[in-house]
Amino acid sequence: MKKITKIIAISALIVLVIMQFIRPDKNESGNESVAFFEADTKPSEELKTILRNNCYDCHSNQTKYPWYAEIAPVSYWLDDHIEEGTEHFNVSDWESYSIKKRDHKLEELIEEVDEGEMPLASYTWLHGNLDAQQKELLLSWVKELRTKYTAN
Repeated sequence: MKKITKIIAISALIVLVIMQFIRPDKNESGNESVAFFEADTKPSEELKTILRNNCYDCHSNQTKYPWYAEIAPVSYWLDDHIEEGTEHFNVSDWESYSIKKRDHKLEELIEEVDEGEMPLASYTWLHGNLDAQQKELLLSWVKELRTKYTAN
């Protein structure tokens, strides 16, 4: 039994070491990837700060990676979150969205933030959460912004 446990432990250690050399691609296109979104939606400086601190890491093509993102298997876990986030809502793709799709994405944003689903709990553990005032400011802005798209 001890021999099997030792073999499993050594094998797991070897796999963990190998994982350190096989890394997922980084999501780093540059801050210009959010420029169209910000130009089109015109958030205030306070809202830009909220978006940059709480949204863009997973919902744009520009992620600021923390130090622990260099360690596997955390790097794979973060990559999965980022891929899923950009799949559902990517402000870097805002220009390619139709008016109807922009409105729908904003509607989803309201639902997710309102229900406490966004930002993810796993993100807020280390990065902090939106306080009530920030959440209200964000939701008010998005609701007002939706009127721009529903009018068209």
